Amino acid sequence: MSGTLEHLDRGPLSKDEIAAMIARDIPDGSYVNLGIGQPTLVAEHLDADSGVVLHTENGMLGMGPAATGDDVDPDLTNAGKIPVTELAGASYFHQADSFAMMRGGHLDVCVLGAFQVSGGGDLANWHTGAPDAIPAVGGAMDLAIGAKEVFVVMSLFAKDGTAKLVRACTYPLTGLACVSRVYTEHATFVVGADGATVVETFGIGVDELRDRLDVDLHRLTT
Repeated sequence: MSGTLEHLDRGPLSKDEIAAMIARDIPDGSYVNLGIGQPTLVAEHLDADSGVVLHTENGMLGMGPAATGDDVDPDLTNAGKIPVTELAGASYFHQADSFAMMRGGHLDVCVLGAFQVSGGGDLANWHTGAPDAIPAVGGAMDLAIGAKEVFVVMSLFAKDGTAKLVRACTYPLTGLACVSRVYTEHATFVVGADGATVVETFGIGVDELRDRLDVDLHRLTT
């Protein structure tokens, strides 16, 4: 890619389009954990020949796409309690062993949702800090520090129009400088010590993003 791509002739990405993009960006042969919610859609778009092995923190390697109809087995679910299929060679183990895999650096990629991500890659995805909010830690902290790469999928703006890609997270942190890529309906970003680099935009330009996001934004140059 020779520079940031701006797709101004179309609207924002759908959830399935985002999932397909993430699936394409996962290196072949990777061991991958998909977080609860929108990240689970990635399983539907992985190439069968990619060699990607899906891991769930409730104790499974070799998870396939979501199960439907007669394929539904109530004992075979992902961490979000969604019925899933198993691929050839799938294995099962104690949840403690699953967390040891996560914490031990054995996962190549995890895909998580988020409330906020900072331009430096800080992640906030377990609590909004609101008094009536229900915290949902799950395995997020273990994944954030244990996976070699953390991809985040989220909407770029909250319902009130405030940005979720921010200069500094205001919600309780899940992990520091752990996120490497952010996928949203309006744009995809690489984040890190130098701030956020816009890889591709959809229905919006980089200049407009600069007006709406309080974060150091860069164009992709190579």
